[in-house]
Amino acid sequence: MSGTVTMYSTTWCGYCRRLKSQMDREGIGYTEINIENDPESAAFVEKVNNGNQLVPTVLFPDGSALPNPSLAQVKQKLGV
Repeated sequence: MSGTVTMYSTTWCGYCRRLKSQMDREGIGYTEINIENDPESAAFVEKVNNGNQLVPTVLFPDGSALPNPSLAQVKQKLGV
């Protein structure tokens, strides 16, 4: 399931590390993009979060995005 969702993160974000480890444990694939290294991604995160750079922001295959979702929210959105 590699790349099931896209996770926008930073290297220093504890919430990002936690969600990644939970998703790894559950076998939920993701592509990670560090918004500190990618200005376009940072702008996307701001756009979907009312001007805030909230991480992790997870982009789902249906085009919707959630800021700082719980593992349960990710699983619900993916139907797993």
